[in-house]
Amino acid sequence: MKKILTLLLLVVSLSAFSQDTYLQTGSEDLQEKAKAITDKYVDVLGLRAEQELLFRKKVEEYLVREEKIKATNKGEDMLNKMVALRQNEAAEMGDILTRLQLQKYKEVRPEIQPLARVKQ
Repeated sequence: MKKILTLLLLVVSLSAFSQDTYLQTGSEDLQEKAKAITDKYVDVLGLRAEQELLFRKKVEEYLVREEKIKATNKGEDMLNKMVALRQNEAAEMGDILTRLQLQKYKEVRPEIQPLARVKQ
């Protein structure tokens, strides 16, 4: 009985620490878009192969979140959520990029990934 309870507790705790599978279900279009965006950054930032893979996965993750925001929000509310999302993305890129790369990323990002504007 103790073994079963321990095994059950282990399975529950592992599932609590697992990755968010919702974010891993990006479409092929988003995967291609993430690859195209990453390719633009590779030369500018001088990404190594390992960084490039991590960077692409992070971009794809945030593209999925961006699509969800666009589908469920409109106008200024959407823009505010997109700005917050972009800030989170830049913060998480700090785990992948070096300090100099992150600084350059923040400089070129508005050109490579412009933020939508609200029409008034």
